[in-house]
Amino acid sequence: MPATPAKPLQPLKGVRILSLALNLPGPAGLMRCRAMGARCVKLEPPPHPAAPQGTTGDPMSVYMRTAYDAMHQGVKMLVADLKTDRGRAALHRELQRSDVLITSFRPSALTKLGLDWKALHKAYPQLNVVAVFGGSGALAEEPGHDLTYQAENDLLTGLDLPATLYADMGGSLLVSEAVLQARLQQLQKGRAVRLEVSLSDAAAWLGLPRSWGLMAPTSMVGGGHAGYRIYPCKDGRVALAALEPHFAAALGAAMGLADASLQAMLRPETQVAVAAFVAGKTRKQLDALALAKDIPLHTLK
Repeated sequence: MPATPAKPLQPLKGVRILSLALNLPGPAGLMRCRAMGARCVKLEPPPHPAAPQGTTGDPMSVYMRTAYDAMHQGVKMLVADLKTDRGRAALHRELQRSDVLITSFRPSALTKLGLDWKALHKAYPQLNVVAVFGGSGALAEEPGHDLTYQAENDLLTGLDLPATLYADMGGSLLVSEAVLQARLQQLQKGRAVRLEVSLSDAAAWLGLPRSWGLMAPTSMVGGGHAGYRIYPCKDGRVALAALEPHFAAALGAAMGLADASLQAMLRPETQVAVAAFVAGKTRKQLDALALAKDIPLHTLK
C-alpha cells in the first residue's frame, strides 16, 4: 500500500508578510513564504502610463506575465503610489498589522520614503524587515541585475546567457530563509530584527563549488572523470554521472572495460572509450541500459 504523502509543514502559519519588492527575488521569496503558510500582501506602485495595457507596476508583469501570475497566486494585491500622502497612508495601514516587511529599494530610497530601520522600528517595534539589495554595504546603492551579479562571481561562460536566473532565484531562497530567521529570533528573544539579502552574495554562494576548483576541467566533476561528463549519442546527448566507484564499475561492466578504477576513469583514453561507446547508442538504448545496470544518466535531445 503506497504511503500517504506527508502534509506540507507550515512554519509561517499566522505570520502576515507585506512586500514592496518587485521583479523576481522578492516575489519568488514571497511565493515560498506563502507555501509555508504565511498570509502575504503585496503593495505595488501604479503601472507606468506608457506600460502595455493589462500590466501592473511590477516590471515582471511586462517581462513575463505567466511568471508574474505564478509568483503572486494567493497573494493579496494592493496598489499605492508611495510618492503621495494617500499612498503612504495606505502603506502605514498595512505596516500596522504586518509581522514582516520585504523591500527591494536601495538604502537611499528607503530613507527618502521613511522606511529606514530606525524609523520603522520606532513606529512598529514588532515589525521585522528583510531588505533585498544587489550588493552588500556600499555596493547596495549600485545598479545591477541577475546577469551582472553572475558576472561578478564568475558564473558566465562565453557569450551565452545563463540557463536560468541563478542570482535572483538564489536570492529568493535567502529571502524566505531570512523571514524564517527573523521570526525564530523574535520568538526566542522577543524583539524584531532587520536582515539584508544580497543578490551578489547569493550568486557567490551558488558559485562556491566553482571558486573551490570543483569545476576545473581536470577535476572529477569538472570533466576530468570519464564517468561524469556530457557526451553526444546517436540521436542527442547524455548527461552521464557514474562518479562513485560502484557506478563507475557498473558503467565499466556495461562497456566491457578491463579497468574502471578511479585512476583509470581519470585517464584521457578512458574518456575516448566512453565517448565512442555512447556515440554508438540511441537515447532509448541508453535509458534502457541505465535502468538495467543502475547507472545514473539522463538523455537529452
